[in-house]
Amino acid sequence: MWTLPNILTLSRILTLPLLGFLLWWPGWALGYLFAFALYCLMGITDYFDGLLARSSGAVSKLGIFLDPIADKIMVATVILVLAAQGILRGPYVGDAHVIAGLIILIREIAVSGLREFLGELQVSVPVSKLAKWKTTFQLVSLGALILGQGLPGWNVMLAGVEHNLPHLVGLVTLWGAAILTLITGWDYLRVGIKYMD
Repeated sequence: MWTLPNILTLSRILTLPLLGFLLWWPGWALGYLFAFALYCLMGITDYFDGLLARSSGAVSKLGIFLDPIADKIMVATVILVLAAQGILRGPYVGDAHVIAGLIILIREIAVSGLREFLGELQVSVPVSKLAKWKTTFQLVSLGALILGQGLPGWNVMLAGVEHNLPHLVGLVTLWGAAILTLITGWDYLRVGIKYMD
């Protein structure tokens, strides 16, 4: 039960309050740099816990249960705190960037419920390549949004308007993740509908 992969997964969950605390103070660039480093470390442990579990044959029911939960609450924590602190705000549409975050959160909840429903019917839905791209866009976007607050002077001029480059990358990839989220969420829903009365 207490294998190294499970300990790594649990460490991500236990570190979330610290990540949330560091993100709570917009304008504290050093805190956001620490948050970015912590976010990257959490991403590395996410990669290695799965790799270690598979390579050592230490895949466990606890790990299968905890790993997706750790990922989802990390994403939810970052999106909610960034939205609460007004960081999901940007050019052209202002606060409407929050909608992209909401799409991601709604999909995560809906797909979790759908997987639970299909699991009871012993129907598995494999993760598609598109879903992996969605996850990549999502992780890059949140990391870039955090980094943008840590590097407030890293600006570029685009079409005569000054933008913080990491923040802009974060917003663009957040919308990319939201679009892929809708597509992959529909794929899951289509499978689920077949098994609903």
